[in-house]
Formats: sequence, structure tokens, C-alpha cells
Amino acid sequence: MSKNLTKREVDYSKWYNELVVKADLAENSAVRGCMVIKPYGYAIWEKMQAQLDKMFKETGHENAYFPLFVPKSLFEAEEKNAEGFAKECAIVTHYRLQNDPDNPGKLRVDPTAKLEEELIVRPTSEAIIWNTYKGWIQSYRDLPLLINQWANVVRWEMRTRLFLRTAEFLWQEGHTAHATKSEAVTEAMLMQKVYAEFAEGFMAMPVIKGAKSDSERFAGADETYTIEALMQDGKALQAGTSHFLGQNFAKAFDVKYTSKEGKQEYVWATSWGVSTRLIGGLIMTHSDDLGLVLPPKLAPIQVVIVPIYKGEDQLEAISDRVNVFVKELRSKGISVKYDDRDTFRPGAKFAEYELKGVPIRIAIGNRDIENNTVEVARRDTLEKETVSQDTIVDFVEGLLDKIQSNLFDRAITYRNNHITEVNSFEEFKEVIEKKGGFVSAHWDGSAETEEKIKELTKATIRCIPLDSKIEEGSCVFSGQKSSKRVLFAKAY
Repeated sequence: MSKNLTKREVDYSKWYNELVVKADLAENSAVRGCMVIKPYGYAIWEKMQAQLDKMFKETGHENAYFPLFVPKSLFEAEEKNAEGFAKECAIVTHYRLQNDPDNPGKLRVDPTAKLEEELIVRPTSEAIIWNTYKGWIQSYRDLPLLINQWANVVRWEMRTRLFLRTAEFLWQEGHTAHATKSEAVTEAMLMQKVYAEFAEGFMAMPVIKGAKSDSERFAGADETYTIEALMQDGKALQAGTSHFLGQNFAKAFDVKYTSKEGKQEYVWATSWGVSTRLIGGLIMTHSDDLGLVLPPKLAPIQVVIVPIYKGEDQLEAISDRVNVFVKELRSKGISVKYDDRDTFRPGAKFAEYELKGVPIRIAIGNRDIENNTVEVARRDTLEKETVSQDTIVDFVEGLLDKIQSNLFDRAITYRNNHITEVNSFEEFKEVIEKKGGFVSAHWDGSAETEEKIKELTKATIRCIPLDSKIEEGSCVFSGQKSSKRVLFAKAY
């Protein structure tokens, strides 16, 4: 299995595509640009979803659901948002099919069944949600309104890659309304913080919190806050965004509230989201030439136990022993699979779980029964050791924590070693081409300079870090004055 994977250093893109398919995470579908997420891949998404949902609810948010279709008139109400997504929209124009009189057994669109108004298949839900909020918000007593939805969206992509960029993908989108600007900005930054805590605490993926430049900002937002991660090939991945929308959508949809003073005021808004592209980020942050490497907190199977035996008697004795500590491990909330299939040899099972990135593999044979031991292999370092069956439950519990920490430490070391400060455009180009990673450079703040750098190097401003220190300097490209450094990188 893993032996057939292309090596990362040979072709990183090919390695990624092969791994997603061979590890049974997803596959391309009959619908161009869309994917089928297979059970193992969906199990990772479910774990992500469960943890994020918990974090959202702990910060006061509630889940709701809004329509998949957005009438064109609503979609175009906020001009910047409509313009930003116009080229990616899928549009429903008719509501019925009919038998094709020229091709028996085939169907055609009924030309008489044209919709009076086209429906946009949601690329994002601000329009339909803010039209709804108009009926929900009348008074300051109705605020803040903190809503999230788990949904699918469609953005018509021509060049797709499983998880990272597909025409349809799964995500969550939060949409909140507030009485004041400061409350809305605080909300947007809070959700950026939640995303960062999830990425680092559960995905073991270090991120940089920052703000987007004007040209990279979400269409219709006054400010976009982002978390940016670095993949093993030196490219950046935008892992989550949170937007301060100002009063743009409130004005477009006439969403007002009566203040305590009895005045009519427009509300202030945010939106924020992460998607199934996080699975792509998870793969590219940790995995190796042998297959997936999954952090224990998001692994569908945290521990797999493989019996090594000859004959039914040995299997029965092993199973009796294994069932005891399987029960104990599960009582501690650890997900365990006991693979006693007789259709595969132990070596094939080892290769399968290595490919699928199961954090801990336990092998137990007849000799282990006699010695009261098991062999434990950890996926992150590939190290093996012999452990007493009497202490295996506590050992596994501690080892899962060690693996989680090790993956984060390894990723942050790589990331920190790939943030390079440069002071000239020659240095900039050399780092982008030869080393990769984030380039920390002065920028004059102009869209023209940003666009020219992108044109010449394919690197974009990933973010203006929130912790950027004020530092007088000269723009790496134009030589104009600059007060702080920003992070550039090639990106997915």
C-alpha cells in the first residue's frame, strides 16, 4: 500500500492526491469538480465538527439552517459581495424536465418552465440570512444574535483538488448581529481565536493570526481576520477566516433595531467559517511517505490491536486477554479497533493502519500471552517497545498525549524555520523559489505593489500578523516607507 505512494520530494502534489485516495478518505465523483467523502474521511470531519460545535456553543452560539437557494435579487443586494462571488455561482433557471420528443428515453429542460427569478446555489449565505434577520431583529433586546449553520456550499471551481478546492464542499458559517461596532469586532476576533485554538490544540497545526490586506479581504467585509498555516511543501494554507462586516449587510437588507434611547440604528455584523479543506491541511501538515499521520484527538481510530496467531485456540486466548483492555481503554474515551479478520495477514494489516495514520498499533501474539506483554508501535516516530499488559491502559493514555504534543512541536519547528526575514526583492525572490515558507517583508501598503509582487513571484500577502511590531523600514519592492512587516507566501 504505502510502498506505492509517490515520495513527497519527487512530486508533492501527486503524493497528496494518491494518499487521499489510497487512505480511503475521498474520491472524485461522477459530478465534475465534486468529491465523495468516504467513511474514514467523513469520520475525521465528524470529529472536527463535534469539537468546533462544542466550542461555538461554549461561546454562546446556536445552530440554525437556512435555504440552499438564494433569489438573485437578494444575492445582488450587497454589491461587493455579489461581485466577489459572481464568477463562481451555479444558477438554477428552470424548475422542470420533460421527455425529449427528439430523443426517446431521454429528458430535456422544459423550455416553458423557466423561473420568474433565477436562484443562486449558495456560495455563502450572507444574503439569505440577512434578509431573514430583518424579521428577527427589532429591538436592542434581540441583540446580540449569534447563529451558526453547518451546511454545504457551491463555488464553481475549474481546477479542483480533493478537500482543498472542490465545486461543492462542507463547512460551517457563523453569522452574528450586534448593537455596536466594538461588539462586532470583538466577536470577529473571538472566532479567529477559537479557530486558532482548534487548529493548534486538536489538529496540532500551528497557525499565525493576522488580518488580510484589502485585496485579499472577503467580498463585502470591512476587515478579514485569518489563521494561516504552513504545509510541508512550503506553501501556506488559509485555514479559517472571520470577517467584520461593518453595517454593509445591515444597510443592504435594512436591518435596524430600536436602541435603549429609542433611536433606529443599523446593526453591526460578522461572519466566519471553516470547511473540509481543514482535512487537506491536516494531511499536509503531518503525513509522510508511508501514509497519513493523524493527531490522536482527531483520529477516527486511536488504537488498533492486531492479533498474531496460529490456529483458533491461540486466537481465542489472545481475544480473551485483548477484550479486557479494550473495555478499559474505551471506558477512558479512547477509540479502539480489534482487527481479528482472518482474511488478511498481520503484515497487510500493519501496512493498512500505517497508511491510514492510526496513532498507536498494538500487536499481541502467543508469546506475549505467556510473557504478559504486548508490542506497541507509534505512528509518528515509528518506534516500537514492549509494554506489560498490566500497565498498557495507562501507557496508551499517556502515549496518545505524547504523540499529540510531538506532532505539534514538529510542525511548529518546521514552521518557525520557514519564516524568513528579507530586506531586498532579490532576497525575496530567492527565498520564495528555493526555500519556500513565509517571507517576512516590508510592504508599502499599496494594492499596486501587492499585485506586482504576485505577478512576478506568485506569492501573495497571507496576512498582516496581529502581533506585528512597529518597525520603520522600506518596502521590499518599491522602496517606499513601511511601518511593519507582513507575511508573503505561495498558497493553496
